[in-house]
Amino acid sequence: MAHEEIQKKAKAILNALECPDGELSILIVDDMEMARLNKMYLSRSEPTNVIAFTMQEGPFQQINPNLLGDVVISLDTAESEAQDAGISVESRFDQLLIHGILHLFGFDHEKTSEQAKAMRIKEEELVELVRSAHPVEKGGVME
Repeated sequence: MAHEEIQKKAKAILNALECPDGELSILIVDDMEMARLNKMYLSRSEPTNVIAFTMQEGPFQQINPNLLGDVVISLDTAESEAQDAGISVESRFDQLLIHGILHLFGFDHEKTSEQAKAMRIKEEELVELVRSAHPVEKGGVME
């Protein structure tokens, strides 16, 4: 998937979340780098599919209120999960991008079942939005 396409999808997600001026960075890594980041920042020893680092918390959150944070996605894990689910890598990547961005907006699926449900509903809404704005070809793969 081209950088421009990822930017368009992220912008569509931010617009849908009523944050058109929001800024974020998206980092695409392999499982080795994701495992390193997961260990360093979350004390977990294995790679994961997506990690979000919010800039909306902490002592410097008001310096730039539009700066949302960073979304890190493991392409290796996205490819494996896509294959397991029988979907395209691009579709899985979109799901992970949405999931990471929602974390930057404070959505959390690990605290309560109500929060997990709210996050899942919002994810489904945004997946439909991204699909309708940026249809994925059957069998599509990321470039």
